Amino acid sequence: QVQLVESGGGLVQAGGSLRLSCAASGIRLSFNDMGWYRQAPGAQRDLVAVITPSGRTTYADSMKDRFTISRDNAKNTVYLQMNSLKPEDTAIYYCYTDFGRRYWGQGIQVTVSS
Repeated sequence: QVQLVESGGGLVQAGGSLRLSCAASGIRLSFNDMGWYRQAPGAQRDLVAVITPSGRTTYADSMKDRFTISRDNAKNTVYLQMNSLKPEDTAIYYCYTDFGRRYWGQGIQVTVSS
Protein backbone atom coordinates (compact mmCIF):
# COMPACT_ATOMS: atom_id res chain seq x y z
CA GLN A 1 0.00 0.00 0.00
CA VAL A 2 1.42 3.34 -1.08
CA GLN A 3 1.46 6.01 1.57
CA LEU A 4 2.84 9.55 1.52
CA VAL A 5 3.17 11.39 4.83
CA GLU A 6 3.94 15.11 5.02
CA SER A 7 5.57 16.82 7.98
CA GLY A 8 7.15 20.14 8.88
CA GLY A 9 4.22 22.48 8.51
CA GLY A 10 2.99 24.97 11.07
CA LEU A 11 2.73 28.64 11.88
CA VAL A 12 5.45 31.08 10.87
CA GLN A 13 5.74 34.84 10.62
CA ALA A 14 6.05 36.55 7.26
CA GLY A 15 9.64 36.44 6.06
CA GLY A 16 10.31 33.18 7.85
CA SER A 17 11.12 29.72 6.56
CA LEU A 18 9.77 26.21 6.78
CA ARG A 19 10.91 22.90 5.35
CA LEU A 20 8.28 20.37 4.44
CA SER A 21 9.09 16.69 4.15
CA CYS A 22 7.16 13.94 2.42
CA ALA A 23 8.13 10.39 3.30
CA ALA A 24 6.91 7.54 1.13
CA SER A 25 6.25 3.93 1.99
CA GLY A 26 5.06 1.05 -0.15
CA ILE A 27 6.82 2.47 -3.19
CA ARG A 28 10.33 3.28 -4.29
CA LEU A 29 10.46 6.90 -5.41
CA SER A 30 13.71 6.70 -7.33
CA PHE A 31 12.02 6.42 -10.72
CA ASN A 32 9.02 8.68 -10.20
CA ASP A 33 8.28 12.35 -10.57
CA MET A 34 7.40 13.89 -7.23
CA GLY A 35 6.00 17.22 -6.34
CA TRP A 36 3.98 19.54 -4.20
CA TYR A 37 0.64 21.25 -4.66
CA ARG A 38 -1.10 23.66 -2.34
CA GLN A 39 -4.68 24.65 -1.74
CA ALA A 40 -5.74 27.85 -0.01
CA PRO A 41 -9.23 28.18 1.50
CA GLY A 42 -11.85 28.54 -1.22
CA ALA A 43 -9.27 28.09 -3.97
CA GLN A 44 -8.29 25.31 -6.33
CA ARG A 45 -5.29 23.08 -5.76
CA ASP A 46 -2.29 24.63 -7.53
CA LEU A 47 1.08 23.22 -8.48
CA VAL A 48 4.02 24.41 -6.39
CA ALA A 49 6.99 22.40 -7.66
CA VAL A 50 7.96 19.16 -9.36
CA ILE A 51 11.21 17.17 -9.37
CA THR A 52 12.00 14.39 -11.82
CA PRO A 53 14.04 11.27 -11.03
CA SER A 54 17.09 12.96 -12.61
CA GLY A 55 16.62 16.01 -10.38
CA ARG A 56 15.19 18.41 -12.95
CA THR A 57 12.90 20.88 -11.21
CA THR A 58 9.93 23.01 -12.22
CA TYR A 59 8.31 25.71 -10.11
CA ALA A 60 5.25 27.89 -10.20
CA ASP A 61 6.34 31.40 -11.20
CA SER A 62 5.41 32.98 -7.88
CA MET A 63 7.56 30.53 -5.94
CA LYS A 64 10.61 29.84 -8.07
CA ASP A 65 12.84 32.35 -6.28
CA ARG A 66 11.75 31.41 -2.77
CA PHE A 67 11.05 27.67 -2.75
CA THR A 68 13.39 24.76 -3.42
CA ILE A 69 12.30 21.20 -4.04
CA SER A 70 14.74 18.35 -3.49
CA ARG A 71 14.69 14.62 -3.04
CA ASP A 72 16.64 11.98 -1.18
CA ASN A 73 16.03 8.69 -2.93
CA ALA A 74 17.89 6.74 -0.25
CA LYS A 75 15.41 8.06 2.33
CA ASN A 76 12.47 7.80 -0.05
CA THR A 77 11.67 11.42 0.79
CA VAL A 78 11.02 14.67 -1.02
CA TYR A 79 11.47 18.09 0.57
CA LEU A 80 10.19 21.60 0.00
CA GLN A 81 12.31 24.38 1.46
CA MET A 82 10.22 27.54 1.69
CA ASN A 83 11.95 30.86 2.37
CA SER A 84 10.72 34.45 2.56
CA LEU A 85 7.23 33.21 3.28
CA LYS A 86 4.29 35.52 2.69
CA PRO A 87 0.76 35.46 4.12
CA GLU A 88 -0.49 34.44 0.67
CA ASP A 89 1.53 31.23 1.00
CA THR A 90 -0.94 30.11 3.67
CA ALA A 91 -2.48 26.87 2.44
CA ILE A 92 -2.62 23.14 2.87
CA TYR A 93 0.38 21.63 1.10
CA TYR A 94 0.10 18.21 -0.52
CA CYS A 95 2.88 16.03 -1.85
CA TYR A 96 2.27 13.60 -4.66
CA THR A 97 3.93 11.01 -6.83
CA ASP A 98 2.91 9.44 -10.11
CA PHE A 99 3.21 5.68 -10.35
CA GLY A 100 0.56 4.31 -12.68
CA ARG A 101 -1.80 6.72 -10.98
CA ARG A 102 -1.34 9.80 -8.83
CA TYR A 103 -0.86 9.24 -5.12
CA TRP A 104 -1.41 12.07 -2.64
CA GLY A 105 -0.36 12.73 0.89
CA GLN A 106 -2.95 13.76 3.46
CA GLY A 107 -1.86 17.39 3.35
CA ILE A 108 -0.23 19.63 5.93
CA GLN A 109 -1.19 23.12 7.03
CA VAL A 110 1.17 26.03 6.53
CA THR A 111 0.07 29.33 8.03
CA VAL A 112 2.02 32.54 7.52
CA SER A 113 1.08 35.45 9.76
CA SER A 114 1.62 39.06 8.78
